[in-house]
Amino acid sequence: MAEARSDILLDRMMSLHPKIIDLTLDRMHRLLAALGHPEAQLPPVIHVAGTNGKGSTLAMLRAGIEAAGQAAHVYTSPHLARFHERIRLAGDLIDEDLLSDILDECLAANGPDAITYFEITTAAALLAFTRVPADWTLLETGLGGRLDATNVVDQPRLTIITPVDLDHQQYLGETLAEIATEKAGIMKRGVPCVVGPQQDEALDVIEARAARLGAPLLVHGQHWHVWEERGRLVFQDETGLLDLPLPNLVGAHQVMNAGAVLAALRHLGFDEATCEAAVTRAEWPARMQRLKTGPLVDMADAAGSDLWLDGGHNPAAALAIVESLSRLPVKPTHLICGMLNTKDVGGFMRPLAGVAESLHAVSIPGQAATLSAEDTVAKARAAGLSAETAKDVQSALSAILSEAPGSRVLICGSLYLAGVVLRTHG
Repeated sequence: MAEARSDILLDRMMSLHPKIIDLTLDRMHRLLAALGHPEAQLPPVIHVAGTNGKGSTLAMLRAGIEAAGQAAHVYTSPHLARFHERIRLAGDLIDEDLLSDILDECLAANGPDAITYFEITTAAALLAFTRVPADWTLLETGLGGRLDATNVVDQPRLTIITPVDLDHQQYLGETLAEIATEKAGIMKRGVPCVVGPQQDEALDVIEARAARLGAPLLVHGQHWHVWEERGRLVFQDETGLLDLPLPNLVGAHQVMNAGAVLAALRHLGFDEATCEAAVTRAEWPARMQRLKTGPLVDMADAAGSDLWLDGGHNPAAALAIVESLSRLPVKPTHLICGMLNTKDVGGFMRPLAGVAESLHAVSIPGQAATLSAEDTVAKARAAGLSAETAKDVQSALSAILSEAPGSRVLICGSLYLAGVVLRTHG
């Protein structure tokens, strides 16, 4: 199959800066000016930052907005199988021709100047959003917030900060307060901000910045509450109580994510039917997703096993996985895991040691920063897991199914690994 034009252009963009990550907004402002400031021409923007739950939050927001008969542009990262997943125009993934044309425009406008891959592709998304009418723009930060390439909209309609935890310390700071400072950098003067559940250290930072900016806050535990009761989701804010079905996205943490979404939608004036659709119609792959089709699923089905996929990669994500597993029917669980060497691998592994019978470690194809299978095994064993290496995901699954038919198998550790699975085995 011939290589898509967009893939050729995206490959060129990878070489425009010596670093993958170089946090500053100077290059973004320069390129956006050359493009005619698309960031100033967007439909009302909801900007989301946080460590965990950003993608799920955007997925629920989109589900609710679309159920209300409105259209939303959506920008998320990273993609799983194809770059096109990052840019959704009024509900539909960007098509190949428009993506290629937009990338060409951005390359021409940037000229010979240095710019990171994420910066120029973010500029491309913003430019694409100006070409198709919509009612809303949903933006997910890529890394941090204050200096993230998405943080170029002067007056969003609303910001949301999902739970902040330790991740990307080499870029955002070693302490929770330092990381929260970066995440809170998306807040704007006078713009309301919905705040999901936070540890006190992070909340103190967020509240202090809000006070400096005069940004009204809608804080979990203060201005809104959400909980599960008798198999239902109950939400309460100053306007009253909502009694809704549980989120269709798996896990108790999705109740908290849903709470932030409901707080946002209620603040924006959406009705109860919109809120229910947000909770029950969201789609977000590789977040405790049960795989239903493909050759890997065929292998699992033949052995009476079920196959799951999750892209979480930090300690908080591991705790969410454990909680999600606890809600599924009791069954021995085996892990296939591949991680990047930039992550807290031990912190991710330790919560899983209490729920997994074994771990088969793989390296992530095509990722220079992959942790080797051997190093992953060493980290897993140090965390108390029974672990061994495997050549690839298919080999790992074959070994597990031959030893433990009828078990549950979870592929986990990285969104990049999840992308490989969906792209090559989905």
